[in-house]
Amino acid sequence: MSILEKIQLCRAEEEKLRWEGTFREYLELVKKHPHIAMPAHARIYEMIRSAGVEGGQYSFFSDELFGLDEAIKRLIEEYFHPAAKKLDVRKRILLLMGPVGGGKSTIVSKIKRGMEQFTRTDAGAVYAIKQCQMAEDPLHLIPRELRDDFFDEYGIRIEGSLSPLNAYRLEHEFGGRIEDVPVERIFFSEDKRRGIGTFSPSDPKSQDIADLTGSIDFSTIAEFGSESDPRAYRFDGELNIANRGLMEFQEMLKCDEKFLWHLLSLTQEGNFKAGRFALISADEMIIAHTNETEYRSFIADKKNEALHSRMIVMPVPYNLKVTEEEKIYEKMVHESEATDVHFAPHTFRTAAMFTILTRLKESSRANIDLVMKMKLYDGAAVEGLTGLDAAELKKEHSDEGMDGIDPRYVMNRISAAIIKKETNSINALDVLRSLKDGLDSHPSISKDVRDKYLQFISEARKQYDETAKKEVQKAFVYSYEESARAMMDNYLDNVEAYCNKTKLDDPLTGEEMTPDERLMRSIEEQIGISENAKKSFREEMLIRISAYARKGKKFDYREHDRLREAIQKKLFSDLKDVVKITTSSVAPDEQHMKKMNDVTARLIDECGYNSVSANELLRYVGGLLNR
Repeated sequence: MSILEKIQLCRAEEEKLRWEGTFREYLELVKKHPHIAMPAHARIYEMIRSAGVEGGQYSFFSDELFGLDEAIKRLIEEYFHPAAKKLDVRKRILLLMGPVGGGKSTIVSKIKRGMEQFTRTDAGAVYAIKQCQMAEDPLHLIPRELRDDFFDEYGIRIEGSLSPLNAYRLEHEFGGRIEDVPVERIFFSEDKRRGIGTFSPSDPKSQDIADLTGSIDFSTIAEFGSESDPRAYRFDGELNIANRGLMEFQEMLKCDEKFLWHLLSLTQEGNFKAGRFALISADEMIIAHTNETEYRSFIADKKNEALHSRMIVMPVPYNLKVTEEEKIYEKMVHESEATDVHFAPHTFRTAAMFTILTRLKESSRANIDLVMKMKLYDGAAVEGLTGLDAAELKKEHSDEGMDGIDPRYVMNRISAAIIKKETNSINALDVLRSLKDGLDSHPSISKDVRDKYLQFISEARKQYDETAKKEVQKAFVYSYEESARAMMDNYLDNVEAYCNKTKLDDPLTGEEMTPDERLMRSIEEQIGISENAKKSFREEMLIRISAYARKGKKFDYREHDRLREAIQKKLFSDLKDVVKITTSSVAPDEQHMKKMNDVTARLIDECGYNSVSANELLRYVGGLLNR
């Protein structure tokens, strides 16, 4: 299907969704589908909830935001959900506070785009008085004295008053016949300024309050004769057009005071003042965002006390998980025009380790350093520590993640590495080098912070060195699984004989042998099993094997994390000399060349390298092993 055909199909589908009718017909719809009369906060919450909840996390944000699960969960459960139930928090401005590049704007943008799509579904359908700039709720037509009766019949509580223009139209166009007022289905669109508004402060001397509340259309004064005639007023300010949906108040705390006064009654009473009219009702969510420094300055100013209690402040810290940070960089690269650049495995991960280290705070526990903390937060196994330790560590610093290096800086340095390197292949060392070079020109980094960040770059490189060595060593094992299984079988045969106090048969001579203590210890020492602990470890292995045998299953060493690690380390240790000789030979012989070619092919086929990055990795690891 061509793009033009898809456009036609999209247009046809939207036409199917359109609905027009009288207020009488609209009431029939409300009786069948009461959810169409949802207030703004409830509609936004339903949109988020309808996307699904998995493992306690909300799927709506999962494709755009990474590592902010806890912040998002708190945001939904402490603001969106109670606001949807018409609890008092809905009368508050939602203020997202966090560091630059932490995801605040993405959260707001995601909600905006989500609402545009949701109003095109049956569950999110919105109806408004036809030809109303404010997309006014048709139920405002019900007189106040009949609203209790309406509640008794429909179970819906009506809030808000009819706007000046629609009150005029009801009287003069429809002769007060509410049932004849036309109603239409509307679709939110930020571009078309319907249901979604965005206000960004500019120079206070030139910005007009009309940007928020609308203004008089002076060209119509001669026709209508008065500035107080609602037909002479343009109800097109951001607060007007955001009615029934949400308004993003960008840089709210930088705004001039007169622009904030209107928010006082809007948040508390659900209305605001415009022109020479009575208070205008508005049902909308106000979302603002700021950084911590601006928020502290705002709070310190006594003039702003009236707004303090009308805000719900939600911290949005940086992500603190390495694997989630990787996803951020992958997403940014995917959205760029650098998709033809090859990023070697572990490139983003290494950059992410540096970034996360800059965001973490030292623990008061002497046995935990930042690298251990980073691994623990990422769900990795750290000897002597558990997930409970991670939970305790997170409680130590309430502001952890509110400063450090932001993802945009990292992407800037990745971009610099791409431009600087002649080939279209970038590895972890290229990015670390670029990150280091960029610290000198970073505008907000002091010398002390720079020195600390240089240490983090060195630490990220150490972690990469270990990963690189393991990757190459693993690639040198021609039949890695077969070799590992053979070693495991040999080890377990000896363990079984040791625990049962029996002997083994020599596979060559058939003679009885005592269990090979040297072999068993060479494997156990790889994971720090002490002489005193060897007996209990071996007994655990035997119990595990017996349990599998009872179920008719064969024990697989890969399902036991510590044994897998021990087998791999032993295998790598045995191969170290072979790797050193092969990767560091200036003029390798035919046998060495064959090994190099086989290893390169394995790195490309099984690990995700290309020919350039595979050869760079081999040269680098060869240098590491020869130090």
